[in-house]
Formats: sequence, structure tokens, C-alpha cells
Amino acid sequence: MRRVFFVVKGTDLLRRAVLNLAKHRDLYKFTSVNMDVRDLEGKDMTLNRREFVAGLVASASAPTASLAKAVGSGQLTLGDMQVMTLSDGHLTLPRAMLFAGLEPDAVDQILQSRGVPDGPIHPPINVTLLRHAGRVVLFDAGSGPGFQNTAGQLTSALDAAGVAPEEVSHVVFTHCHPDHLWGVLDDFDDPLFPNAEYLMGEAEWAYWFDPNTASTISGDRASMAVGARRRLEVMEERLSRFKDGQEVLPGVAAHASYGHTPGHMSFELRDGQKSLLIGGDAIGNHHVSFAKPEWSIGTDQDGELAGKTRARLLDMLAHEQMQLIGYHFPDGGIGRVEAVQGAYRFVPSYGE
Repeated sequence: MRRVFFVVKGTDLLRRAVLNLAKHRDLYKFTSVNMDVRDLEGKDMTLNRREFVAGLVASASAPTASLAKAVGSGQLTLGDMQVMTLSDGHLTLPRAMLFAGLEPDAVDQILQSRGVPDGPIHPPINVTLLRHAGRVVLFDAGSGPGFQNTAGQLTSALDAAGVAPEEVSHVVFTHCHPDHLWGVLDDFDDPLFPNAEYLMGEAEWAYWFDPNTASTISGDRASMAVGARRRLEVMEERLSRFKDGQEVLPGVAAHASYGHTPGHMSFELRDGQKSLLIGGDAIGNHHVSFAKPEWSIGTDQDGELAGKTRARLLDMLAHEQMQLIGYHFPDGGIGRVEAVQGAYRFVPSYGE
């Protein structure tokens, strides 16, 4: 197979038009949820005017078709902080992967009790947007164009929220998994947020930036490690690292929540008596991990430690009645945790 690589410069609208044409004419495809490779086959690249205009129109109209879904349904205020969640789409994950090692009947019983339909799990992706003291801050950057085709919708959500990528001043990362990190680069591997400063926990950075990680991590995650390091290399000159407990921005404190990844961080936002925890994937779902926090989830790198972290966070959130944003929770992801008969329940806020 002959591969053809091309670069298109110009406006975002022009870029989207060309990508729409490429998709329409089968010029590239994504081969795996963990692959970061775009295969451009040796096909006729000549585009007539009708095709180009069709692609341009499709690109211009596509974001508005899902405008209601793009922003997400969660928003709140904490004093002077304005917080909302933006939808990056959703993932599609096989149950056998997500709940590997768990008793299927027990898992099915929990999922049925929480209204989760049969078949693959479709976790939403909720990226948090914070406006505070002149800053426009994102917590994580979504999946970008190279992970799953049901995700990577953050740019449309930002547009629906009236935020241009150039206006984002800071991107704060919980961890380096693809659906949190890979969105920092656009379709052409350029930084999506050209004026942003990046912030990441020291331990998380050290693990994924280590060139040995790709060869020592489990084989099915090796491409994730390669993809993470490539993006960290692009971000390195504009990235600051921090430790547990540090105030990374005014009113935003880092909260170590290790286990899902070696250096996973959650973030506590506080203004006066009001507080909110941006949980990332420390609590990765609203069903099994609430019913059985100690159970290892297939996406956790250290299952035992992740279970202890979940139990600690859920106890804290229920006891203190702190609000929570779950990256993969329904209805925009904002809600509270209730303790119920030795387990926990997520109660969506639907905006406050």
C-alpha cells in the first residue's frame, strides 16, 4: 500500500472541510481505539469544486447539529468561579475489558439496578471549563481526533460555549490517558490551545515522559504510552509541574488520587464555604464503582490502590457533601455522593 501524507494550512473551517472530504472518500481510517496512526491510502487526491463545497458546507454545519449535546448539562458557580462541563462525546468500551476479573453476574446486577442497558458501556466524556479571575481553564483536553470516532468533540463544545481555543489560558491535567490528553493536538498535530499554559502532577509527568514506560507497561497500553510521550514533548516548554496539596491556580488545589495511573490528580475548587472536586478517573463510573468502590476496574493501572483511593474519596465526598464532577458520569457529570446501605449513590445536580 502506498501512503500519501499531506498538510493543509489555513483556517479551522478549511481544515475541517478537507478532513470531511478525506473521510467521505475513505482516504483515512482509525484502525483501533488505542492507535494514533492515520493511514492515507494511495487514492486519487483530485477534488472538484462540487466536492470541496460539499465538504466545506458539511464542516460548517456539523457542529450546530449537535449544539445541544456539545455543551453538556452541568454548570454551577462557586463564589466568583463559573464552572461548566463540556461534552467531548463518549467512549465505547466492551464490558469484558472494563470489568475484567470481576464476576459477570454481580456486575450485571449492579448495572441493571442503575439502568445501564445491555451491551458495551458508553461513558460520556465531561471536560470541565472554569472561568475565574480573567482565566479560562480547562481540566483535561478530551480525546482529540485520533482515539475513538464517538469522541473528540471538544472544539464543537467550546464553540457552542462561546470560547475560542485561543482564549484558553490554562489546561490542567488529571492524567495522561488518551481521552484526557490527546485533545491537546489538533488534526494536524499542532497545539489546539496555542496560548495556554499546561499544568500536570510531577509523578504523572515523570511516568509518561519516561521513554522506558512504553516497553514496561502492559502490551495493550504501549501505544497509549507512545501517544502520551509524543504530546508531552510538544507541551514540554509550556508545562509546569506540581505536587500533591499545591495550589496550582488561585482557588484550585491538587489532590493526589493515585491508582488509576501512577500520578493521577484530582482537583479541589474552593471559594469560601463552597467546594467542588474534579475527580478525573479516580472515580471512573457512576455505577459499579459506587456500589463496590474496592473492586478493580479494567482501566485502573494499580487496581488495589485505585480501589482504596475511590473508597477514601467517596467517603470524603459523602461526609462533607462536596460537589463532584465525574469525567465519565451522565447528565454533565455534576452531582453529589450519598452513602446508602454500605455503598454510595451518585445524585446528579442538573446545574445549580
